[in-house]
Amino acid sequence: MANVTDLQTKYSKLAQEYSKLRAQNQVLKKAVVDEQASTVSLKEQLKHRDQSLRKQEQEMDSLSFRNQQLAKRVELLQEELAVSEAKSKKGKSKVDSPSQHGLETQSVFDEDLQKKIEENERLHIQFYEADEQHRRQEAELRGRLQELERDSEQHQTVVDGLTAKYIDTIERLQSDKARLEVKAQTLEREAKECRVRTEECQQQLRRCQSELNRQVKQSSSVIQEKVPFNDTKFSDYNSLNVPPHNRRHQLKARDVAGQALSFIQDLVAALLNFHSYTEQRVHIYPRDSSIEPISPLNQKFSQYLHENAAYVRPLEDSFLQLHQSITEDTVTVLETVVKLKSFADNFSSYTHFLQKILPYQLKSLEEECEAPLCTAALTAKNQELQGDMKRVTSVFEKLQSYINILALPSVRQDAMLPSSTSAVFTQLAACLHSLHDAIKEMSKHYNQKAGLEQELPTITQKLCTTSECLLGSLGSLTSSTGKIATFFSNNLDFFTSPGYSPRGGTVTLNPLQAESMLANKKKAAAYMYAIKKPRPQSVPYREALSNRRILTSSTESREGLTQQVQQSQEKIARLEQEKEHWLLEAQLGKVRLEKENQRIADLEAQLAAALGGSPNTQAAAASTLAQSHEEAEKELQKAVGKETTLCTSLVGMLCTTPTVEHVGDEDSREQLIKTHYMARVGELTTQLQISDSKAVHFHSEGNAKKNKGR
Repeated sequence: MANVTDLQTKYSKLAQEYSKLRAQNQVLKKAVVDEQASTVSLKEQLKHRDQSLRKQEQEMDSLSFRNQQLAKRVELLQEELAVSEAKSKKGKSKVDSPSQHGLETQSVFDEDLQKKIEENERLHIQFYEADEQHRRQEAELRGRLQELERDSEQHQTVVDGLTAKYIDTIERLQSDKARLEVKAQTLEREAKECRVRTEECQQQLRRCQSELNRQVKQSSSVIQEKVPFNDTKFSDYNSLNVPPHNRRHQLKARDVAGQALSFIQDLVAALLNFHSYTEQRVHIYPRDSSIEPISPLNQKFSQYLHENAAYVRPLEDSFLQLHQSITEDTVTVLETVVKLKSFADNFSSYTHFLQKILPYQLKSLEEECEAPLCTAALTAKNQELQGDMKRVTSVFEKLQSYINILALPSVRQDAMLPSSTSAVFTQLAACLHSLHDAIKEMSKHYNQKAGLEQELPTITQKLCTTSECLLGSLGSLTSSTGKIATFFSNNLDFFTSPGYSPRGGTVTLNPLQAESMLANKKKAAAYMYAIKKPRPQSVPYREALSNRRILTSSTESREGLTQQVQQSQEKIARLEQEKEHWLLEAQLGKVRLEKENQRIADLEAQLAAALGGSPNTQAAAASTLAQSHEEAEKELQKAVGKETTLCTSLVGMLCTTPTVEHVGDEDSREQLIKTHYMARVGELTTQLQISDSKAVHFHSEGNAKKNKGR
């Protein structure tokens, strides 16, 4: 059952991690999609810029072509001007009007040429500026595109890693689920078998109850008819003012004490872990004792925490003694449970220990708040933890008071009335629930504090591990206190009900009355046994002799069969040993055969290499091979003729036959024997673990069925 709980806890943790990683994966996917969208938009912008660049290039080409045309026209005009000037020089004597007309035409051409030159220069400047701007924008866009592609590759790598991790986690969870389903099916099958056995036991119980009811009716009728009791002088004697021994109450009390013992053991383990991990944390934070010395206050606090076992362990030991003192043949009431006083004293010692370490706990939290990297949120959580620790200590003080009150009747007989006992048990149940709530609140605040500490830049792996262990101990403490509170509330009616009281009276039972009641119980049991014991009948002499001969022969045959069984068992053990021996010998023979085959293969390879050479070499190789075969046969014959030797090693002794390769065989035999016994030890260990787990499961299930039947 513990393995199933651990697997369920691991499964829940893996599910939480899976949900967290899944949320991170969604965020990363969204970021990748956004980056891809921005990349697409940048590509579109680059495309538009390329289109505008091509358009401007086309315009530049058209302007260049226009410029060339204008240049050609200017050249033609200059040629015409030169021709006209030449003509004007030749015909100076002519009329002035044609020369004046030529000058006007030339001035028009010059102005037109100047305008075209200025326009061409301006267009060149615009084209150069547009080209530079386009190149700069193109370089920026290409750099941004490369950066976005690099980010996209990184995001894709992270997404691939998370996907692989999710796949591994899913496969592991599926395998755990399949294993748990197989185990659940096995447990269901065993539960069905247990239900069948329970039904059979219930049928037997009903038969026994019907038989006992019949006997009770018969005894009651006999008592009413044959045993009248009527004292006319003292009327108090008429009620037989002697409390009867309540066996059912004793069994219930022992069962309740056993359950409480298991819960107390869990509580003690959780408290030990909590104090130990708190001591480790004091040595790590806010100062690491391996780097610099901690404060004197924390040194004193660590010293007190180191002594926690001396106050916590006695709780379990004293309650174990209390559980052992409750048996079927005792009377269990507050007045007779003497061991409860010892448990109350140990609980008081632990409460004083909590009161002693409370100021140091508060000062240690204040010292953490004074650390340079402590944030306002951490300071608030430390203040909440201070309040939680004060509340837990006060609840333990209340529990101490109630337990001491319940332990008083075992010391003083007139310490408490039955009505006040019920009130004390009720207040104790409420106080246990308050303790569970306080520890649960402290665990929640500490969990939040650990989450804030993980965000600090100077946090170490050692502190993270200690915080996780401390949270685990607080979880165990919360679970154990919750179980104790629920258990006490469920059994509150049993605690408050009077198990033993005189007939017709309301006074409590004292130890002297308990001793008298137990003595009367033993006398009544002896009397009933004497009534029901059958008297021996007389047997004829001849029949007695015949019975004696039959008994003697049966005894002799039984002894003979016992001897035969022992001999058979010894023979089986010897044959098993021989079987193991010959299995090892067979494995050794297999190893030797492989080595011999390898040697023969090498010789054949040498022979084949020799056959490729000269005839003399071939003859020498053949003779060498034949000689080696003869030597091997002689050595094998000698080895067969020798006696077996006893080889001793770390794993035992083994009788073997010496061979040619004895040294190599010893190592291989040693390895084979070691492998064989290690395999056997593994199988036996597995069977033992399976048997232990089944035994624990059946024991717990049987106790549960027994409690349910009661």
